[in-house]
This record gives sequence, C-alpha cells and structure tokens, in this order.
Amino acid sequence: MNLFLLRHASAGERRPNPVLDSKRPLDKEGKRYCLHLGQVLGELKLQFDLIVSSPLKRSVQTASLVGTEVGYESQILMSKALSPAATFRDFQGLLAECRGYENLLMVGHNPNLSQFLAGLIVPLSTPALPRIRLRKGSLARVSLDHGPATLLWLLDPRPVRALYITSTKSSRRKTSRK
Repeated sequence: MNLFLLRHASAGERRPNPVLDSKRPLDKEGKRYCLHLGQVLGELKLQFDLIVSSPLKRSVQTASLVGTEVGYESQILMSKALSPAATFRDFQGLLAECRGYENLLMVGHNPNLSQFLAGLIVPLSTPALPRIRLRKGSLARVSLDHGPATLLWLLDPRPVRALYITSTKSSRRKTSRK
C-alpha cells in the first residue's frame, strides 16, 4: 500500500472556541495551494483509490480540492481517526480498515499527523520518536508493503509551488511569430 499523508492547507488563525474552530474553512492561499498541489500530483500521474479526511471543514476542503484536481471521482470518506483528538490506535484501526487499497490519501491535522507518521516509520518501542515537521499542505508518501513502513518522500509546500510554476510554463504550447 502507498499511503499519502497530507496536512490540511492554510486555514487562517485558530479560533479559541473549539466548535467554531472545527468549522474554520481554508483561506484564499490554502485553496490556491490545494489546486497547485493537485495539479502537481496530476503531472506525476498519481491517482488515489480512496481519500479519507478528518471531518473538520479545512481537511474536507483540502481533500476535495486535491481530489478534484487529480481526477478522483468517488466519495471522500470522513473519519474521526484523523481528527485532532485522534490517537495512534485510532489511526491504526483506520489503516486496518483500508488495507485493500493500493493508493490511499489521508488528510488530517498536526500535531497528530506528524506523530502518526513517526509511529509508522519507527517502532513504537523506541524511547523517543523522531520529530517530523509537516507544514500546512505537506504531503508524505509512505510504503506499507512488507516489514516496517518506509518513508519514500516528504513534499513541502515550497517545492510544490516551484513544481507548479515549472509544470505550467512547460505545458504551454509554443507558437511562432512568422
């Protein structure tokens, strides 16, 4: 299984009221970034068999915008196992439910998404898990085939923007002025 862990894109300032914060949408920059990331993933020919999102609005929007850009046409599955209050055990249960999928995108929040990633690639018996920084919009690809999970790559928002600019420039048709 190829597991893609995506931290939701920019959603502005956190709200003190948890109910209002759970309904906080992506801001303009976050929406634009999702479209750029989706186009970059499309250029890489990545497609997802299933997209699972935290039920919070900013994650659902991130999953929807990226999914649309890569041509994902199925329904996005909502799971509390990706919400900010979720535990690693909840996350492992979700992974077990999704074992039949080859390319799986999960969209969630920090700090637990970083902890889930660290818990996958390092045995839980390790005294201290590594610290992995997932900025808003970061995407990690993890192979869950045989043995322990392997982190294949981690894509930060800055290279995504550069890749987007490069791919849009190179995809324009060249015309001559004769």
